[in-house]
Amino acid sequence: MTNSELAQPAGPQSLAEYAAVQGPPVEALAGITVAALALGSCGSSSSGGSTSVVPPVVTPAFRTTALSASRFLAQTSMGATADTIARVRTLGFDDWITEQFNLPRSQTLWDWLVANGYNVAGNANNEAGFDPAMWSQLITGPDQLRQRVGLALLDFLVVGISGAALGGFRQFAMAAYIDVLMDNAFGNYRVLLDQISTNAAMGSFLTYIGNRKANTTTGALPDENYARELMQLFTIGLTELNADGSQKLNAGAPIETYSPDDVSGMARVWTGWNLDSSDNTTPDRYRRPMINTASQHETGAKTFLGKTISANTSGVDSKNQALDTLFAHANIAPFVSRRLIQRLVTSNPSAAYVGRVAAAFVNNGSGVRGDMKAIIRAILTDSEARNDAASVSSSFGKVRDPVLRLTGWARAFGANSPGNDWAFGDTSAVTRLAQSPGRSPSVFGFFRPGYTPPNSAIANANLVAPELQLANETSVISYVNYMRTVISTGIGDVRANYTDLIAKAPVSATLIEEINLTLAAGQLSAATSAQIKAVVDGISADTPTDLNNRVYMALLLTLASPEYLVQK
Repeated sequence: MTNSELAQPAGPQSLAEYAAVQGPPVEALAGITVAALALGSCGSSSSGGSTSVVPPVVTPAFRTTALSASRFLAQTSMGATADTIARVRTLGFDDWITEQFNLPRSQTLWDWLVANGYNVAGNANNEAGFDPAMWSQLITGPDQLRQRVGLALLDFLVVGISGAALGGFRQFAMAAYIDVLMDNAFGNYRVLLDQISTNAAMGSFLTYIGNRKANTTTGALPDENYARELMQLFTIGLTELNADGSQKLNAGAPIETYSPDDVSGMARVWTGWNLDSSDNTTPDRYRRPMINTASQHETGAKTFLGKTISANTSGVDSKNQALDTLFAHANIAPFVSRRLIQRLVTSNPSAAYVGRVAAAFVNNGSGVRGDMKAIIRAILTDSEARNDAASVSSSFGKVRDPVLRLTGWARAFGANSPGNDWAFGDTSAVTRLAQSPGRSPSVFGFFRPGYTPPNSAIANANLVAPELQLANETSVISYVNYMRTVISTGIGDVRANYTDLIAKAPVSATLIEEINLTLAAGQLSAATSAQIKAVVDGISADTPTDLNNRVYMALLLTLASPEYLVQK
């Protein structure tokens, strides 16, 4: 079968029918993906449940098998490779985490842009270089745990490049922001809050850069955007929480965390913040923290969340007191812990799981609050994360982000860009992946952490499946079509290395087993594997082209399978 034949639509609507036609018709593959996402949104293979948790709290005996190592890497990296699976098996989970903590940071996005010549006047009014910088680091960076945690932070400490409108060099402004997340991924959450709050891209995205004190003559009031989102999305959330993340109730109703008056009081803190230079001939000022202009800063008292900052307190001191107040709030530990668990492991963690991670947030064992290393280790070594029995549970896991599906393929099979172009570009269009790193359209991200597909088994079970907010008829079909092209012909000069797979292609069972291990952590069901095998066996193995097509088919059907689309 030729690549052109692979692209032709046809009628079969099930895997079994592929064997008869020896091709992956668009409609059929879309049907498989729709079914996969439907399966991912019901009780059979969706995000984890808060009332029916598997496994129990008792810590299991960890088994660093190839399958458990691959499953671990699905939670801790942008995708498993044969080498990283072997490394996890050698070190064990905990020591691998320690090794990752000790790795030096990959080249920063900012330095990548400079090294590749993007800091020239001709790029002052475009976004050139941002996407290849992102894809290059996510796919090739050796500090994979940092990359995965940094991307998780970007999913809820959201800035999108389209909103980083600072007068030029938008790619550098966004790179500087993501570098803050990556640099602080293993640091302290309080330091991270300080650095995002003084970052130029955040100041632009949430409209408090140039924010001025109230004007009694005109009636103008300080912009409240950052004050609100800092509380709602980045620190304490909308309702008061117990230490395990469950809601506190008053007469059966949730208790609001803050009021409009708290937002107005907090907004007074975020006045007077500006870039430290008016020089727009280079992007350099976007990398430096914003400064506070005293004449624009609110000098009156600022009251919020039971805290009053005295009149005539400087802008810097007001910022520090505000962030200290939020960092000391009882909500921040369970709120942030749940967000990170959702991004790395499971959409519906149990209260006990959240409570254990929140305890690590409160105290890393040495009396330090907000230690990201302790939080990350608690998330990834918890009994609910590590017991392989969770892979067959109907109440554990998360739908795999489209970006992670692409990077999972790219890393597993050594995708490379010889010209360093990484031409995936902006994949946020619904006709591609409907998601692209650093390109969120709003501060609420590509999907909400509390999203539940309406009229679904997930809704009936009172569960959430955030990533399914991206799923619709167009996006699921487009994902399959896009990945078919990526697998078989690449994008730009990006190509995978299928040498090992081609050597296994004559024996379909061996080929599928290898793909299953690396991509899906061995979680393809017997039925799914049998269906894929039937399709692959329907393709001749007589010529190099035939062998290539057997590989393409096995990869595409795995990437479209429920077991891959749902990370367990």
